[in-house]
Formats: sequence, structure tokens, C-alpha cells
Amino acid sequence: MKTEVASLIESFAEFAKSKNIDRPTMIRILEDVFRTMIRKKYGADENFDVIINADKGDLEIWWMREIVSDEFAEDSFDYDENKHISLTEAQKIEPDFEEGEEVAKEVKLEDFGRRVVQTARQTLIQKVKDLEKDILFQKYKELVGEIIVGEVYQILPKEVLLMDADDNELILPKGEQINKDRFKKGSTVRAVVQRVEMINGNPKIILSRTSPSFLERLFEQEVPEVFDGLISIKKIVREPGERAKVAVESYDDRIDPVGACVGMKGSRIHSIVRELENENIDVINYTDNLELFISRALSPSKISNIKVDHDNNKVAVYLKPDQVSLAIGKGGQNIRLASKLVGMEIEVFRELAEAEEEDVALSEFSDEIDQWIIDEFKRVGLDTAKSILAVNKEDLLRRTDLEEETIDEVVRVLRQEFE
Repeated sequence: MKTEVASLIESFAEFAKSKNIDRPTMIRILEDVFRTMIRKKYGADENFDVIINADKGDLEIWWMREIVSDEFAEDSFDYDENKHISLTEAQKIEPDFEEGEEVAKEVKLEDFGRRVVQTARQTLIQKVKDLEKDILFQKYKELVGEIIVGEVYQILPKEVLLMDADDNELILPKGEQINKDRFKKGSTVRAVVQRVEMINGNPKIILSRTSPSFLERLFEQEVPEVFDGLISIKKIVREPGERAKVAVESYDDRIDPVGACVGMKGSRIHSIVRELENENIDVINYTDNLELFISRALSPSKISNIKVDHDNNKVAVYLKPDQVSLAIGKGGQNIRLASKLVGMEIEVFRELAEAEEEDVALSEFSDEIDQWIIDEFKRVGLDTAKSILAVNKEDLLRRTDLEEETIDEVVRVLRQEFE
């Protein structure tokens, strides 16, 4: 029985060392387990000393009691067999003992019985498991926002399960995957630690490849100036796998932040783009000049005029007709990302040429055309009657989410205005 407990202590000590658990914590856990064992047999553990030599697997338990008179032991309500021992019983251990002295008796493991020792063993094993879970939780809690590499071991409909270097399970949910991601069992995957949760005592480590912080960490890995703090990433907005805008600022006038991030012939940005399944990345020079920042955010379009409405957190942007589609982008992607980047709602308006002065704003037809239809045309930069009439029906169908019958009716109403 002693050998069983000794091996248990030694194996726990080895585990503690492998997990970098400090010695006081290791001894405290072992002592807690054996004190639980004492309480089960004796009802209390206050008068017991537990001495553990974890390196050798040695365990000593000493029962400390005060010697009291035989009369006190027999008649007093204050007598407690866990704290006291009668003089007669004490002198059986050592004839020279006197009343008031303290007796130290070593308790052998055999005294506890095999069932209690077995329970202690199971308790220690459970504490080891709990400690492992807590260590894992704390480790990944400190890694939130950092990139890690895992190996795919199971692909499920709603998530991909990965293993880290220590065979800990990591979860990459479907919603945190780039749409174009395709995984194979055994392949390695880079992702950022999104969050760590403790569910029913088990740590759950959630990864992400869609988080802006994933893109930020990739820039740190690929661009030394970002890693060293010479270039700051002010803000990142993404539509994962499709397009991203990254605002950067240099703290050194000699460094071009955009050029440094893109690299010679795009060498630095290309590796990031490949990692993100060919996500287009616009790197933009940050500025405190709001109008200039808005203009840069709407790149590659060229803006003619900007009107900022700070009260309503809106921006009206006016462009030449051939620049409108560039500002809006495919499916409105460019203007959505630009709005998020500058933190204001951007509205695009087509700038009228002199010959178009007699044009009529689309909002003037609100009594004949539903407002949601007018909003849909405005969304793609068509905010006047003539701007719609100048586009053929096929292009209107392609650029908007409107039905053919709806477009035909709108065109009919607008033509009547100029007949």
C-alpha cells in the first residue's frame, strides 16, 4: 500500500515538473488530498502534520495530541480524542510522559484501510486532470489575439477540429472560416485565438481566420516595420476572403508605410493575400484629415467633392459618372468597407455636367416610385432620372436587386417626365 501511494506521489511530481507547476503548489495539492483522507477517518485534521517528500515519494503523517489526566479523559465534556490522550494511554507509548506534554504518533497508511487510500488515489488523479485543464485554459487565455498553428484531425459540418503541438483540441467554427477555405485531414492551419471559454470544467479554445486581428498578426509576421512598431496599424476592416482595407501610419518620416507593407513588387502583401485565399487588400495611408482619409478610403475612385454632416455622422461624396461604380465597388463592397474604415455612413452622388443641369433628382418621384426602389438605385450611385435612363436595362438588372418589371415601370415613369 505504501508502494502504491509512493508511486502515486512520484508520478504526480513528474507531471508537475513537466507542466512547470511550482513546488509549493505541487505540495499543497498533495497535502490537500491526504488531509481529505485523514478527515474521512478521524473527522478532523487540525492535529495532524503531513510531511511529503515529493522527489522520493515519501509520506509521513503524525498525530499530535495533548496528554491529559485520566479523570479529564473520562469525565470532561471538553475531552476530544483527536486533540487529547489520557496519561495512561500516553505512558503505554513512552513511560516517561507527563500530563501537559504533547504526544506525536505516526499514523501508518495501513491504518486508513485500502478503500480510503484508493479514494485518495482517485482524488489525486482528478486533481491532476483539473490542474491540466486549468493550465491549458490559462495558457490560451494569454494567447488570445495571437496566431497559432494547428493540424486538422477532424472535419465536421459546423466546425473543423485541430490539434496543437501538445495534442490539445482547438476549434475553428464554420463562421470563423474564410468562405474559400478548404481543409484536409493532416494539413496545417494558421489562425488567431479568438476566445477561450470554460464549459462544464473543460476549456474550449475557439480560433478564427476571419477576425481583423488575424490580418493584423499576419502583417506583423510579414512586415518587420510593423512588428518593430515603426508602422502602426490604425484600423482594419474586412469582408473575409473577398476584400480588406488596412489604414497604416508611420512614426518615422523616412518610412513610407504603404510601400513598406506592400513590399518590393508586392512581395510582402502577396504572402498575406495567399494565406487569406486571395483576399484583395487595400493598404491606405492614415491621416487625421477626415476628408483626405475618406478620399483615400474610397480608392481607386477619384472624388470631386465631399460634404461631411457631423451631426448625423454621414458623408456625401460627389463623383464624375465614370467614377461612381469604382467608388461603390462590386456589390457595394468598396463603399461598405470605406464606411466602416472611416466610421461614418458614406453616400455616393453622381456629379452633374453642365448639360445635365435640367436633370431631376430621383427623390422627386417618391409619389410614383416606392422609396425602397429609390434607395436601391441610390445604392448603386443612380440618384437622378437621367442617370438611370442613360443605363441600358441589362446593366440595371445586373447592378441592382430589382425585378425586370420594376425597372420597366421606373423607366416608363422617368421618360414621361422628359416627354
